[in-house]
Amino acid sequence: MSDVRYPFTAIVGMADLRLGLLLNAVSPAVGGVLVRGEKGTAKSTMVRALAGLLPSIATVDGCRFACDPAAPDPHCPDGPHAGGASSERPARLVELPVGVSEDRIVGSLDLERALAEGVKAYEPGLLAQAHRGVLYIDEVNLLQDHVVDLLLDAAAMGRSYVEREGVSVRHAARFLLVGTMNPEEGELRPQLLDRFGLTVEIAATRDPAERAEVVRRRLAYDADPAGFAARFAEDERELALRITAARELLPKVGLTDVALRQITAVCAAFEVDGLRADIVMARTAVALAAWAGRTEVLEEDVRQAARLALPHRRRRNPFDAPGLDEEQLERTLEEHAQPEEPQPGEPEGEDPRPGEPEGDGPEDDGPGPDGGGPDNGGGGGAPEPAGPEAPAGADAPSDAPDAPGQQPVPAQHPAPARESAPVAAGEPYRTRLFKVDGTGKGAQGRRSPAETDGGHAIRARRPQGRLAHLHLSATLQAAAPHQVARGRASRALLLHKDDFREQVRQGRESNLVLFVVDASGSMAARQRMTAVKGAVLSLLMDAYQRRDKIGMITFRGASAELALPPTSSVEVGAARLESLPTGGRTPLAAGLLRAHEVLRVERMRDPHRRPLLVVVTDGRATGSRDAVAQSQRAAGLLAAQGVAGVVLDCEAGPVRLGLARTLAAQLGAPAVTLDELRAEGVASLVRENRPNRAIRKAA
Repeated sequence: MSDVRYPFTAIVGMADLRLGLLLNAVSPAVGGVLVRGEKGTAKSTMVRALAGLLPSIATVDGCRFACDPAAPDPHCPDGPHAGGASSERPARLVELPVGVSEDRIVGSLDLERALAEGVKAYEPGLLAQAHRGVLYIDEVNLLQDHVVDLLLDAAAMGRSYVEREGVSVRHAARFLLVGTMNPEEGELRPQLLDRFGLTVEIAATRDPAERAEVVRRRLAYDADPAGFAARFAEDERELALRITAARELLPKVGLTDVALRQITAVCAAFEVDGLRADIVMARTAVALAAWAGRTEVLEEDVRQAARLALPHRRRRNPFDAPGLDEEQLERTLEEHAQPEEPQPGEPEGEDPRPGEPEGDGPEDDGPGPDGGGPDNGGGGGAPEPAGPEAPAGADAPSDAPDAPGQQPVPAQHPAPARESAPVAAGEPYRTRLFKVDGTGKGAQGRRSPAETDGGHAIRARRPQGRLAHLHLSATLQAAAPHQVARGRASRALLLHKDDFREQVRQGRESNLVLFVVDASGSMAARQRMTAVKGAVLSLLMDAYQRRDKIGMITFRGASAELALPPTSSVEVGAARLESLPTGGRTPLAAGLLRAHEVLRVERMRDPHRRPLLVVVTDGRATGSRDAVAQSQRAAGLLAAQGVAGVVLDCEAGPVRLGLARTLAAQLGAPAVTLDELRAEGVASLVRENRPNRAIRKAA
């Protein structure tokens, strides 16, 4: 692979990404940029190309922390730097690997040397290398939460702290933070999204001419990297000079009262949480003015700053698409464009937006049963079943048995056999927390107990590889009985390598939450399916917040379908749920057997990620003469494999057969009704139904 970077000015299109990166190069105080886009859109190429445009920096010779000789860091571990020699070097691009550890990021003390030899040795981490340069995090959404939080805290404070057993090291860490991610592989948590200054959504162009030019340039670069770079050398020099000029102009740019009022009004109008958005918008607007060569922020700067700084902050749940309402943005800017606005009445005047106080109610009521959920209120959902979308009598058979051999229940019509149009899900809500029993070793998350790098120490053990987290008291206890035999001649403690003990920490892990959803005719009653989809959507949101992987199996007609292979993208799961059709018979056994096969394959791919099976059904089984017996055997197979699960009982009506609870007993899992799922603050422990499972030791 060539060492010659692809030129920044040779990249075709992607104006928003280009602008977002350049604004951060002009003003690192903007807070970095998060690039969201599909694979193969040159995200990494553009970030790496940006580093070549940054001005070179002067550093103190021999300083591992890139201290500026004009203003050295007084806390630099390699200091103090008083009148030392200096030299210039290019700004660094430091790339953070996905599997990076906390010690690798912030640096670490060599604990073995510190305790055995009395040497205080500190090895700088990636944050020290990125100081005054670019820190690039590819696939930032795949990093563990505590690692991302550590990085963003350092970016916000401009300083890194290392604390190890009473020893404290701190150093400057100011860098241009750039993260890229593919939303299909999972989202960042909202609180982490908020820490990125700007965000840019990109997608591959659909223009054949532009795509052809992209391919043409890439092939030319691959054939002759140096020659291709030489073609754009002059453009690169001009752009680098413009960045330098904008940096010099930045302190002279003024933010007028009108522009500041527009910024705060826009943030209030879009209901972003906190004040970080206001600050980032102000810094971005100032950087935009400097980039344009102006010393005053204009309305166009505020408008562009809002488009870059607000979309990722205004999202209210993980299933909403990012973006801004352009009409609302223009209306807010226009309302606050005049400098003579009276100050006292302004806060109250901004909250109710024109036409919206009365408009919210009718808009919410418009979808009728699609958005009404279990409680439609005011009878709004009553006439809807008689409309063209719901066949007459569709509600009646939902409570009638449809399996041979079951006790008959009076019903006027059989279950609908034909496919029904997809029903919209009800509004999501907070659900009960279901955890897998025992202590796992899966990826860090927020659901079940596990041994992780984070959390609190529960015991000590001999190091398994490199010593990561020293258990000091256990180390001293291991060394104490041997001090006389080792002939200690002084008051110093003599430690051998075999004395060291490391901490075993218990935190929480993420799980694979596999949904098995009954989409048969017995579930097709419109009002009930709205409530069921709302419940599954709520569980999907819970999985999103707890960093789980999710998968979805649906069964209807004659077979079961893997609607969503296990993935970290909960948004895709919500989309599949929204378009889920219903109708036909109930092949419950096929759904359970498909779940068994999916879990078997996933266990081979990721043996440490424990599954949680969520079966959403009324418990009925049809499709063959022995459908009930087949479903019982399939449930017993899952129970024998020790799969932890929960059954969401969707049975409704005045007469209930309790079939879902019978299924839950066969699975060795609890059964929860739709109403019970809503209970807040109640933690449910889903036990792994393992035969002869050993009694867990108390933590």
